Amino acid sequence: MEKILLLAHLDESGSALPRAAREALAAALELSSALAAPLTVGLIGENVEAAANSMVGCGAKILATTGAELSQPRYATDSAAIEAICRKAEPTLVLAPATSRFARVMGGAAQLLGGHIDTHITALAAADGAPRATRWFYRQRVEAVLTRTARPWFLLLDPGTRAQWDGPVCTASVENVTVTLPPTRTQVTCIRAPKQDEQTIRPDAKLLFVAGAGWTKKQADGQVHVADAEQLILGFLKGSGASLGSSKSLVDQTGEGQTALPFMSHLNQVGQTGATPRHPKGLSTCCHGEEPHVVGWRFIGERRAVNLDANCGWARGKADVLYVADAFQVVKAVNELLATRGKP
Repeated sequence: MEKILLLAHLDESGSALPRAAREALAAALELSSALAAPLTVGLIGENVEAAANSMVGCGAKILATTGAELSQPRYATDSAAIEAICRKAEPTLVLAPATSRFARVMGGAAQLLGGHIDTHITALAAADGAPRATRWFYRQRVEAVLTRTARPWFLLLDPGTRAQWDGPVCTASVENVTVTLPPTRTQVTCIRAPKQDEQTIRPDAKLLFVAGAGWTKKQADGQVHVADAEQLILGFLKGSGASLGSSKSLVDQTGEGQTALPFMSHLNQVGQTGATPRHPKGLSTCCHGEEPHVVGWRFIGERRAVNLDANCGWARGKADVLYVADAFQVVKAVNELLATRGKP
């Protein structure tokens, strides 16, 4: 019989679970029910009491490794904690959210435990009493269903692929797992990061705003208005809290010596050769909507586009709503509404 272990770490606050962990918990509960397999949760952090209390309603047994050394991500300490929890739980299936912290260490932990690992898992199911894992290949164009007979089988679950589990907060019974941590040579003294409103890539945003090369082309008056484009796009991001995406043609302009938006980089690129983000809604502006762009929008829930060309790619069945209008005028009007009404 399968035994399932869900691993989770605390978020930056040091007390709560990240959203990706709650999504992974929902997937673990569904798989546990489908396989009639017991579920154990393993928590890693300095103090996991609040996190454990928030998930006690799932009915799973909760193990934990705690200590000040586990408050920050570090390969040596995290791998030791994961190994200790796995040896205590003796699982056949180990699930974990694909956070940057776990993505860094989980492959090594699987090797230590003699297991096998698959990453970028987007769905879990059961067939003939065996687990099945789904992931995408070839820039999200090919979907594959994976199965293994080797155990333990480690699975890193991509965030944003399912609704997160939410339950009542109660006092949890947590079993502490003793772990001998190796000596550490690194110490986190502080975290330096841009202010939240300066970030343009926001994975948790409800809206993805994608800009195309049309923002830097000549407008109706025959002139280029890059400064106005920059002000409008940044104003929209600040007012709406959206995440910023870009077409390949727009970010390539920087390397080609053309006029470009200074806050845009290849990290913002969405499409066949870029990222494939997951957001509930998406708004495309000055993009053609052709196949490479649509690949990047595969997991966007509701798609809308603004383009002056009524025959653009977005109009041919790729957008739920197409606004045939000037993006400069539309975004300016929306920014004015956001300024008076607040965030949507």
